[in-house]
Parts: sequence; C-alpha cells; structure tokens
Amino acid sequence: MANFEIHWALQLLIAACLGLGGLFALIGAIGLLRFPDFFMRLHAPTKATTLGVGGVLLASLIYHWSQRQFGLQELLITLFLFITAPVSANLLAKAALHLRVPSKAGRPPGQPHP
Repeated sequence: MANFEIHWALQLLIAACLGLGGLFALIGAIGLLRFPDFFMRLHAPTKATTLGVGGVLLASLIYHWSQRQFGLQELLITLFLFITAPVSANLLAKAALHLRVPSKAGRPPGQPHP
C-alpha cells in the first residue's frame, strides 16, 4: 500500500478528535476519583469511554480514510462500544439498587425514606 500525504486540514481534524477524546477520557478519570458514591462514579467512566474512546476511534477512522483504506475495525469497535457501555452501566446500577448501595444524593421532594 502506498502512503498518501495527508492534507493539513485533515491533520488538524485528526488532532482535534484526538485532543477532544483525550480531554473526555481525562475528565472521566477525574470524575471517577472525585465523585463521592457509586452511582455518581458510574456516570463518569461510561461517558469517558463513549466520548473519549469514540473521539480517538474517529481520529483513526479519518486517518485511514485519508490513506484510502476503509477502516472496518474502527467502525466495529465503535459499534461494540456504543452498545455495551450503556448496557453494562444500566446493569451495574440495577445491581447496586438491588443491593441497596447507599447514595449521597438527596431525595426528590415527596419521596418516602425507606
């Protein structure tokens, strides 16, 4: 395969996708460390994986398209990630509710205390 030179605008777009993906991953990691309880911590990594890794995969997809390759691997990884991350977070939250894991979030008005 021949390597094609990448236009500067595509390089800028790839760099922006990598930067945004890295920023979302960093914010998710900070949220995982800073949030006080399980339910709040559950939110940060699911957003970090879908948006952070999604940005990196989008950058890889743009790069491969600029090299005139299809990038099937990136599309499959993105599809798998976008399907499994919300489902796993939902199952973890349901298990925590079933086990009555305490939360530091306040209750909405009118909710009875268990």
